[in-house]
Amino acid sequence: MHSFEKILLVSKEDIELESRGVKEISWDDLWLNPRRLRGSDFLMRWSQGVWSEKRLSDAVNRTNQFYAIPYGPSGTAPTDDVRAFELYFERLEAAGLGNIKRPDLLIFNIAEKLHVDSFLKDIGGSKELPFIAENELQSLIGRAIMAVECENSLWVAEKMPGYNMPMKPQKRLGGKMGLAKNTVLPTVIIKEQDRIPLNRWQTENNIPIHIWHVFFDKAYGLAFDEAERLVREGLIEPTIQIFQAPGGATTKKAIYKFYYHYAYPLGISTEKPTLVPDYVQDKNGHILPYIKFEGSSLQITQNTLKILNGL
Repeated sequence: MHSFEKILLVSKEDIELESRGVKEISWDDLWLNPRRLRGSDFLMRWSQGVWSEKRLSDAVNRTNQFYAIPYGPSGTAPTDDVRAFELYFERLEAAGLGNIKRPDLLIFNIAEKLHVDSFLKDIGGSKELPFIAENELQSLIGRAIMAVECENSLWVAEKMPGYNMPMKPQKRLGGKMGLAKNTVLPTVIIKEQDRIPLNRWQTENNIPIHIWHVFFDKAYGLAFDEAERLVREGLIEPTIQIFQAPGGATTKKAIYKFYYHYAYPLGISTEKPTLVPDYVQDKNGHILPYIKFEGSSLQITQNTLKILNGL
């Protein structure tokens, strides 16, 4: 699967825009690029990811103690044009770098800001990072204190039915503490396909990776090593989900949903995001509307600051 489609994979259970009783949808013929965008869900997924990563970076940078920059291709790609976004991944594929997995953000102590900004200026900006081999980036990577893999969900965490539900001994876990499989609650998600490359990156660069999962009202963090321990000890089991790509192809993937009980409170929303209508138009005049996310502020918790300072 092309890297452009991988970045826009949407869990079928998260696809909310359904047309029941409609035999033909004219959007199926919409061509913005060599791959079809079959609905607004994929454009929303793109917009949602861009919004959540920027929200995290802004929150870190507002602490005036730490400095965050986008590092993976999802965060360094163009943010205001879906066609430019797709062409960015075409360039990655052409360079043979489309399948390289890197964390989404790098976090530095604020004292490193001048060095980081100078390095990025010399290479043409952060958007060029994915096109440079990591052995040429060590003077940048080596100064980071943490790498972050970003995830996001279209939920208000505190209103989810399983929020504040205590864990209980579970038969399927051999009596270990957990929750029923169908419990709807905030979780920090890691994809099975990402575990090996993230572990390799962390080991090779000797920089801890944390997973930061953003909801509308708050965010949670989980150290990658802690996530691996929870899986290894049988406290968290894989969930099989069906994902759909913009071109229509579906694939089954295992993901791990870590209860927020195991995570640390990363940030609290101090301003609600605004949902803004937008659309893309192809060369033939077809319109594909979608909703994008704007605004909102996230305040990093003191707990998170202690973790960062401890690194």
